[in-house]
Amino acid sequence: MASEPVAGPAGHVAAEPFDTFYRAHSDRVYRALALSLRDDGLAREATDEAMTRAYARWDRVRTLDNPAGWTYRVGLNWATSWWRKLRRERPPVSEDRHPVAVPPDPAALAARDALDELPLAQRTVVVCRVLLDLSTAETAAVLGVSEGTVKSRLARALAALRTALTEEEDQR
Repeated sequence: MASEPVAGPAGHVAAEPFDTFYRAHSDRVYRALALSLRDDGLAREATDEAMTRAYARWDRVRTLDNPAGWTYRVGLNWATSWWRKLRRERPPVSEDRHPVAVPPDPAALAARDALDELPLAQRTVVVCRVLLDLSTAETAAVLGVSEGTVKSRLARALAALRTALTEEEDQR
């Protein structure tokens, strides 16, 4: 693929070709999905699916204000559909049967556990705002909610994280 910017519709110049976009954003999208979904394997599949869809629609996706945010949302939607299909087809499986690699740093483990305890809506807002470094407006657009909803979910999530991490620290 070309390494120069490509002109899109109406003279809009895309910031990067797909291969450059993929190298720059696939790991960030994966990490954001892994934190949101709490399942590394599912996050990898969702990232692969989202990147495949972005590639197939790159002429349109590259002209978006935030192609990485679009890709994250596609991955999140794909995983949600996958979960729904799985729930319809088979009974839930105990999470004890799927061991998760634990980070060696106790503070990182406490933060991951606290993030895991947040409702999905709050967790996705934290991931978009903090890990993906999206603005409030970009997060609202990616998640399909109002900016006020993003702000309130973020405030509630950060308060819950502060409380959980303070309690964890007090126990040590």
